[in-house]
Amino acid sequence: MMTASDDTRRYSRESLRDERQRSGSRTKADARAHPVDEEFWESARVVMPPPGKTSVHLRLDSDVLDWFRAQGRGHLSRMNAVLRSFMEAHKG
Repeated sequence: MMTASDDTRRYSRESLRDERQRSGSRTKADARAHPVDEEFWESARVVMPPPGKTSVHLRLDSDVLDWFRAQGRGHLSRMNAVLRSFMEAHKG
């Protein structure tokens, strides 16, 4: 099993700046800049999501997905909750 520390990479600000200049920026042009100081970079770390969720490719009927999306943000969490309820109801 891979742990978060197995997937930790260190980058300098200079290497990140160079990469952004080489490949262009995917940041929105109107995004607010949040300046950070040296202390931030000294303690910055990659945070991996907690275990327990699995990413899957799932084909759904379009009207089902549209209905969940129409309920607003969090539609995937709601879909998970519906599946969990079904699972709990059918556990033997």
